[in-house]
Amino acid sequence: MPNDSMPLQELPGLGPGPGPHGSIWSQSRGNKRKSRGPLSAGPDTECTPTELIQQWSPRPKHPRSLSRGKENDDGPFVLGRRSRRRKESPSGVSWDQLPDELLLRILLQLPLQDLLRVSAVCRRWQRLALDESLWTSVDLEGLTHTGPALQQVLKTGVRRLRCPRAFVEEFHFTGSSSLQIVQMDLSSSIVSPSALHSVLRHCSLLECLSLEGLQLSDHIISCLSRNSLLLQLNLSGCSGFSAPALADMLRSCSSIDQLNISWCDFTNDHVKSVVNNVSPGVTHLNLSGYRESLTLDDVKVLVERCPHIQTLDLSDSTQLTADSFPVLKQLKALLHLSLSRCYHIHLAALCDLGTVFSALCLLDVFGLVQDTHLSSLKMEMPHVSINIEPFSRVARPTPASRPVGCPGDGAMWNRKCRLRVQL
Repeated sequence: MPNDSMPLQELPGLGPGPGPHGSIWSQSRGNKRKSRGPLSAGPDTECTPTELIQQWSPRPKHPRSLSRGKENDDGPFVLGRRSRRRKESPSGVSWDQLPDELLLRILLQLPLQDLLRVSAVCRRWQRLALDESLWTSVDLEGLTHTGPALQQVLKTGVRRLRCPRAFVEEFHFTGSSSLQIVQMDLSSSIVSPSALHSVLRHCSLLECLSLEGLQLSDHIISCLSRNSLLLQLNLSGCSGFSAPALADMLRSCSSIDQLNISWCDFTNDHVKSVVNNVSPGVTHLNLSGYRESLTLDDVKVLVERCPHIQTLDLSDSTQLTADSFPVLKQLKALLHLSLSRCYHIHLAALCDLGTVFSALCLLDVFGLVQDTHLSSLKMEMPHVSINIEPFSRVARPTPASRPVGCPGDGAMWNRKCRLRVQL
């Protein structure tokens, strides 16, 4: 290494380390001392082995002179490096003395931006700031450049990730190990199918997933099949996958309790794949938006396969008529029924729903009943709340409708994320 690129303490003649001639710094200090008898008499002086040992031993330290600027009076100017003294805090305890466990408890109270600043202090704090116990839940909503941030967050061992309405540009997850994600919301994001596949192919522990409005593929649907613990799945408005891939995924994910698969780019085969393969234990199902594809025969298959349904949304199914009521009556646990814009169901038939469904609490018939007739319908069914929820809540991480004056709190499936981007 050339001398101009070496640190001061490693340059020849400037280091404090021992050597056959010592450093210039030690020699210049030696010139100030008095001679030590025969050892300093010159090369002709005879020395015994004991004297030689003493000669090459480190010289004893002498008290530092109080006068400054005289160290180099007898020789050329030399730059010396003094040892750095640690500053002790007034309490006698420094940050370096705190154990990792205590520092992690302190870092647990910091918001996302401050945690990132702390990680730049030193290597130890960087290791602690990126500890997976601090990154269990992250909310990246509103971040402009989501791709690089998403790449780093996924590598921290995050378990709950909220990233709706994001623009993920030129993203490809490069991790090799399995991800620990349990809940993930990518609703209405702009992300390519290949980028989404690079993430989902590492997921096998998903319990709640929302991909609403995204372009998917058969490879992505196949990746979802590996998540046997999946409980809530929102694929509303998705497209790009085949009916056989959908059927295989629904058979593999037999624990699904809530499924929102409304308004997808479906054919009759897709609808049949759903009603024939959906989990028999499903309790909340949104199958709305299939005007010409959903028939009474499909409803019969669905009711027979899934007798425990509590919430059922069949809105915008123009093929359904009042003939479907005796079939739906078999759902003894049905609490919430949505038949909005099913235009072949007449008002007179709706008035009988109060006696047909004894346990029914919520009924949505938007577009079927005019405001002038709505009051009379409510009188016929006093125990049923009519047209209370215009938007479905099934499997959605964040309710589409909130009470007036209630701001969005960034909650995902009724739980907030600990780390959140503050814009």
